[in-house]
Amino acid sequence: MNNQHPHHPHDPNQPTWPPEGYGPPPQPPKKTSVGKIVGLGCAGVIGLVVLIGVIGLAVGGDGDKDDTTKSSAPPTVPDTGRTADDLPEQDAKSKQAVTLKARTTAFSKSILATDGDYTSVLVTITNNGDKPLDVNPLYFTVTDSNGTKHTTELAVDEKQIATVELAPGENISGTVTGKNTFAPKYVTYTDGFLGDSYRADVS
Repeated sequence: MNNQHPHHPHDPNQPTWPPEGYGPPPQPPKKTSVGKIVGLGCAGVIGLVVLIGVIGLAVGGDGDKDDTTKSSAPPTVPDTGRTADDLPEQDAKSKQAVTLKARTTAFSKSILATDGDYTSVLVTITNNGDKPLDVNPLYFTVTDSNGTKHTTELAVDEKQIATVELAPGENISGTVTGKNTFAPKYVTYTDGFLGDSYRADVS
């Protein structure tokens, strides 16, 4: 008696396990936590906002610094190195171009003087300007203590001031004479009749 198990032929209609030609079954995919993804996304957005804010502050800070420097710096005066606040105030009254002095003197009658009384004043005039100055006896008048103005009587006094042209820095002295006797108060010189006038009290 044969004890060997009889050989059963394979039935093609019966499935085999595991099926032939297939490996172990695939593992299911791992699930990613939705909360973790949302958390990482929010953190990235917050970090980006903070970074933009820091850059904006840095740029804005530099601009404010530049504006403050420009507005607070005092203006400088060219070629001096000093600011406008350091300069002294300019004198509103400039140096006079003419210096005039006057004092009483005795009348020295010339041969051309007619009968009558005269009053003379000795004047000294100096050219302080940078241009020639014309001097003429007719450019002078004498005002008395009553306010009356006396014009010059020509050639009646031997010491009459001459008609000259004074160069810058030059001066000349001579008398200016008015008709009648009076108390002279001040002398006025007018440069060319219509020019600037200069006055000197009689001492």
